[in-house]
Amino acid sequence: MATELSHQVAWTGAPPERRLVERRRHVLRALLLGSFYARRRQPRRAAEQALAAVDWHHPQWLATAILILGLSCADALLTLALLERGASEANPLMRPLVLGSALPFTVVKVGLTAGGVVLLTLLASIRVFGRLQAGVLLYALLGGYGALILYEFRLLGLI
Repeated sequence: MATELSHQVAWTGAPPERRLVERRRHVLRALLLGSFYARRRQPRRAAEQALAAVDWHHPQWLATAILILGLSCADALLTLALLERGASEANPLMRPLVLGSALPFTVVKVGLTAGGVVLLTLLASIRVFGRLQAGVLLYALLGGYGALILYEFRLLGLI
């Protein structure tokens, strides 16, 4: 046995796999357990800048993400209300969607926002543009949506 093992190590350059069960095949179980028993709250190394560097994020990012998505939905509804009153869509990328049905416009708008928010939440602790943390961009997005909602309320005459 020892000669077979040493022959295998010499031939492949690595010891044989000792695990009986491949743990990476149980993705759903890992996601559920990782949600309640997070292992990596900080990157392992100081210079680690990967998406999978941590598997637990601060609750403030969840609250910020929910607020941004709520304001995005409100923006979609207020945009449709303004369009019914004769306004026009200023965003040239969203204009073709608005001219059709309200459903594709809302799905694309909220979907793009949700995708961006998820990505920024994953990157919240990583530095972008040299020294700025990506989490600051989430706060800027939240402030921008807040200002946009106030502007749309003013256009509707509700303020």
